[in-house]
Amino acid sequence: MYKSSLAVAVALGVFAQTAGAAGFVEDSKLSLSSRTMYFNNDNRDGGADNRESGQGFKLDYISGFTEGTVGFGVDAQALWGIHLDGGRGKHPDVGTFFPSDSDGSAVSQWARVGANAKARFSKTEVHYGSALAPNLPILVSNDGRLLPQTFEGGTIQSKEIDNLTINAGQLTHAMGRASSNRTGLSVAGATQDSNKFRYGGLDYKLTPDLTLQYYYSNLEDFYKQHFLGATHVFKIADDQSFKTDLRYFDSSSDGKNGEAGYRFSNNGGYAKNAGEVDNKTWSAIFTYTLGGHAFLLGHQRVNDDGGFVWLNQGNVVDGNGRPEGAGGASFYLFTDSMINQFAKAGENTTFGQYSYDFARLGVPGLKASVAYLKGEDGKNANGNGTFSEWERDARVDYVIQEGTFKGLGASLRHGVYRGTGTSSLADQDQTRLIFNYTYNFL
Repeated sequence: MYKSSLAVAVALGVFAQTAGAAGFVEDSKLSLSSRTMYFNNDNRDGGADNRESGQGFKLDYISGFTEGTVGFGVDAQALWGIHLDGGRGKHPDVGTFFPSDSDGSAVSQWARVGANAKARFSKTEVHYGSALAPNLPILVSNDGRLLPQTFEGGTIQSKEIDNLTINAGQLTHAMGRASSNRTGLSVAGATQDSNKFRYGGLDYKLTPDLTLQYYYSNLEDFYKQHFLGATHVFKIADDQSFKTDLRYFDSSSDGKNGEAGYRFSNNGGYAKNAGEVDNKTWSAIFTYTLGGHAFLLGHQRVNDDGGFVWLNQGNVVDGNGRPEGAGGASFYLFTDSMINQFAKAGENTTFGQYSYDFARLGVPGLKASVAYLKGEDGKNANGNGTFSEWERDARVDYVIQEGTFKGLGASLRHGVYRGTGTSSLADQDQTRLIFNYTYNFL
């Protein structure tokens, strides 16, 4: 699978043996990550429930770089997912937790492999392959289920100038968190895809406490997007701080967007021009930290013309018209919560979160948080009236700090969503129980 990337990886491996491989070998890392997950989504309005459990394995090899002015290396990844209840659980044929078989039931297992070739010159790195996992304001790789979402393409990151990080790249395909296959890139609601997502941007640390960001991205035939961000941390005392996080997105239509197959769903809400991208969204987040306590309060505004857009292959289908299992995507806003996104046209969302680190009480590794989001004034898809919705999320995380099971982590998460109006989701309760462990061979 992904023969071109693997061929490059093998070639680099051979090259490393003959061309100054000291750094290539000595700086290599090999790890095996295990994730066991129980997922329960209870549709309170009588629709299809989702209740499944699975075991995921992720083997990562990350090389160092060969010696010399230009260093070369390779990263490789193998992923394997196993359905623990043998398909007897409740598995809606939507392919967001497990891939679906031809009869709509969950497959018993699935796997995929990928690799990246990489090069480093001074403080600039280039990566090319099929195991990319960007974490940028305009693209966030999703890791919210059993296996992570990855991308295929090329990226470059440069830190040649002090306090300035430059990122750029072009991606061509995505590998969904519940799929062995790769798909083109798309948006929610579209059945066609694109093989060209280009981006570029910079992070500039103006002062040690203030970071400014600008990014531009273009998914050909779907949308263009500008992002502006500013993050400032004001240190009040040694264990006390106040953080301000401001974000602004401006998205517009591109190419075939709006035509049959290229229509954006606008997240099920209103659109001034049906099927087209036309959106401005801003958010402001303020976090006060005192010792182990963290209090977060924020507000987000989605403009009236259309919903917020992000890279999302959820509606891409195979040659038989079945979901490809590529569903599930993340975006760079706090409202990307457990169940809902609060990203429809007109929504004003106020949110808050309280979290506590129990290390302050002598229990290192234990953390807990509770969040609440309330969205109002959302415009119904038919343009008549508005809807409102809210979500409450709670989670407890614990990682064993010492002993035989050091590094074993457990996470219990529970979310409750309720909405009113024709464009709100069905009422849902969702529970996730996750166990994580990573063993480092090198």
